[in-house]
Amino acid sequence: MQRVSIGRAIVRKPRVFLMDEPLSALDAKLREALRTELKNLQMQLGATFLFVTHDQIEAMSMGDKVGVLNHGRIVQTGTPHEIYNNPRDTYVASFVGSPPMNLIDGKLVNGRAVMVPLNFELRFSGGAKEGAAADGRPLVFGIRPEDVYLESGAPVEARVHDVENHGVEKIPTLRVGDAMLRATVPARTDVAIEQPVRFAWNPDKVVLFDKGSGVNLRHAS
Repeated sequence: MQRVSIGRAIVRKPRVFLMDEPLSALDAKLREALRTELKNLQMQLGATFLFVTHDQIEAMSMGDKVGVLNHGRIVQTGTPHEIYNNPRDTYVASFVGSPPMNLIDGKLVNGRAVMVPLNFELRFSGGAKEGAAADGRPLVFGIRPEDVYLESGAPVEARVHDVENHGVEKIPTLRVGDAMLRATVPARTDVAIEQPVRFAWNPDKVVLFDKGSGVNLRHAS
C-alpha cells in the first residue's frame, strides 16, 4: 500500500513529498528495506522529502537535516551528527539515542566533574571558557553510553544493575548509589548482574547542561 501511494505521488512530479510515518505499520525487516528504498528514491528524484516519524533510527539514518519537536514546538534542528553530539538541551539529549545520553547532576570544581550527591569525581576536558563559566554552578553532566568505559583501574566503582545483550554489543546499566547510567561494551565482554565493576568516561565527550533550564551551555546566549 505504501508503494502504491508513493507511486501515485511521483506521477504528479511534486517538488516536496510529505510523509507522515509511512513505515510505522510495517514489520522490522520490511521497514529496514524501505528506508533504503526511500533514500535512493529521494536522491533519484532530487525532491525534498519531509518525513515525520517517532522512530529515531529512521530520522537519523534517512535525514540530511533533523528537527526535534517537544509538545509541538521545534526545539532543535541540525544534521544527525549535530543533534546527536551537541544536543541543545536535556530533552533532546534524553530523546535522541538508543540508549539515550546519561544525565547526572553535579558541578565543576577546579576543572573536575563532581557528582552530587553521589560524591565521586571524574575528569572534564571541556574548553577553558566553558569550564570557567560553569565552575561551581549546579549542572547536569551528559555523556553518551559509548563514551563510558569499564576498566579495572578506573576511578569509580559501581555494580551492574542490568545487562542487555544486543548481539554485536552489550549495554550494562551501572548503579552508583541511587544513580543509574549505561555503557556500551563489546559483546565478548564478561559482565553480569550485581557484578562489581569500575568505570570512567571520555572527558572530551562530556556535555554541560544548566541545571535550572536544562540548556546546553554551548547553546546558551
